Amino acid sequence: MFEEFKKFAMRGNVVDMAVGIIIGAAFGKIVSSAVNDLIMPPIGMLMGGVDFSNLYVNLGDEVYANLAAAEAAGAPLIKYGVFINTVLDFVIVAFAIFMTIKLMNKLKKEEEEAPPAAPPEPSEEVKLLREIRDALSKR
Repeated sequence: MFEEFKKFAMRGNVVDMAVGIIIGAAFGKIVSSAVNDLIMPPIGMLMGGVDFSNLYVNLGDEVYANLAAAEAAGAPLIKYGVFINTVLDFVIVAFAIFMTIKLMNKLKKEEEEAPPAAPPEPSEEVKLLREIRDALSKR
């Protein structure tokens, strides 16, 4: 059973997938930092600091001053503001990833379109052998 597991774990697909997951997690941190530290501050400034996270519907009978008080009291709540924030975060992250992939594809395309390097000039021995071949073929 151990040998079977070892064969499974050491297959190329499993190792490639593990590497992809690790790199994906690291890339996720980069994207999260870009969104939270670079993209969200200007968007927050443009929107006037709007924060949807405190929007909710109280399903209970009591009235609460804010979301924190309602949560502390254990009131049944529909926190649609948190959902709106999550959807906005997703859209921003998805757009940031889209732009990153688009840039990477553009750079890759430019790399592929670059003209191939000229083949190296043949060595002196190869030139001499070609001359001998051509001389022999003329006889």
